[in-house]
Amino acid sequence: MKELWVEAPQEKKRALESLVSQYSDWVVEGNRANFFQNKKQITIDIFSPKKEEKLEKNSVYKKIVRICISDKETEDQIVEAAKLGASYLIVSCANWRVIPLENLIARIKGKSKLIAEVTNAEEAKVALETLELGTDGVLLKTSDPDEVRKTVALVKPEALILEMAVAKIVFTKPISTGARVCVDTCELMTHGEGMLVGSQSAGLFLVEAEVNENPYVASRPFRVNAGSCSMYTLGNLQTTRYLQEFKAGDEVIIVDREGKTRKTNVGRIKIEIRPLILVEAHVEGKIIKTILQNAETVRLVTPKGSVPVTELKPNDEVTVYLAAKGGRHFGVSVPEETVIEK
Repeated sequence: MKELWVEAPQEKKRALESLVSQYSDWVVEGNRANFFQNKKQITIDIFSPKKEEKLEKNSVYKKIVRICISDKETEDQIVEAAKLGASYLIVSCANWRVIPLENLIARIKGKSKLIAEVTNAEEAKVALETLELGTDGVLLKTSDPDEVRKTVALVKPEALILEMAVAKIVFTKPISTGARVCVDTCELMTHGEGMLVGSQSAGLFLVEAEVNENPYVASRPFRVNAGSCSMYTLGNLQTTRYLQEFKAGDEVIIVDREGKTRKTNVGRIKIEIRPLILVEAHVEGKIIKTILQNAETVRLVTPKGSVPVTELKPNDEVTVYLAAKGGRHFGVSVPEETVIEK
C-alpha cells in the first residue's frame, strides 16, 4: 500500500489538521517525522546528509534519510543509503523529475521505501506511476486542503470518506420504458453499499447493490441496477461519467452509507429496455432527481437500511451525496461555471 506523508507550513497546520490526522501516514515537521502507533505519537529524526558526505551505516541504518537528487553523484548517494539499510528515503528532485525517479526505483526497489517530495496531486500522480511500479509513497508539501484531498484520492482512494447527506423524498413517478444500465462489478458488496447515481452531477442517490434475498430471484451482490443510461455516477473521486459510457475493465467507485469508498472494476455492463421511475428528493434547499428501473429489486440506501423504489413515499429519508457546485466539462468539475440542471 502506498504511503502519504504531509509537510505543511507551521502557520497553515491548523487548516489541514483534520485531513492530515485522518489520512496521512506521517507528518513531517522540520527534521522530524511523526506517526501514531497505538494512539501514541512516535517521533523519528530525519537525517539529511550533505552532498559530499560519506555515509556510515550507523547514521542511516533503520532511519529516515532525506536527500535532494541533482546529479549522478546524489543518485549514487541515495542508492548507498539504501544499501546501508535506511528504512525510508525521502527524495526531492532539483531539476528533472521523471528520469531520476525511474533510476532510483530500478536500483533500490525492495531495499528501502522510496518517498518522493511533491507539491500537488499532479506531481504525486507522476511519482506514483513512474516506471509503472511508482514510488512507495509521496511527501506532499502544501498548505491547500484541496490538494490534500486530491492526493489522498490518488494515494489511498479506498480511505477517502465522502460527506453523505440525508434527503427527503418529494415524489416518485412511473415514466415510460427506457435503456437501463446494470453494472456488474468485480467485487462483492454488502448491505448499505452501492453506487452513487443521479440526473444532476451535483446530487447523487446511493443505489444499493443487489444484496437482498427475495423469493423470486437470487441476490447478485456484485451488481448494481444503476438506472437510466443518461444518469451520472462517479468515475473516480474527481470526475463523473454517464452510465452508458462504462465497459468491462473500467474503474468504478463503491460507496456505503457512511461515505466510505473503494475502487473496483466493471466486469460487465448490461443495457436493457425496462420500465423506469423518476425519483425526486429535497436536500439542503435544493431538489435532486434520478431515474431508475421501476422494480422491487432496485433499492435506495437509507440512514438505517434500504427501501425499494416501488415503496418510496413522500418524506421518506434516503442517503445522498452532494458533489461540487457549478458545472462539469466532460465529467470534470468546473465550480465557477453557471449551470442549471432540472
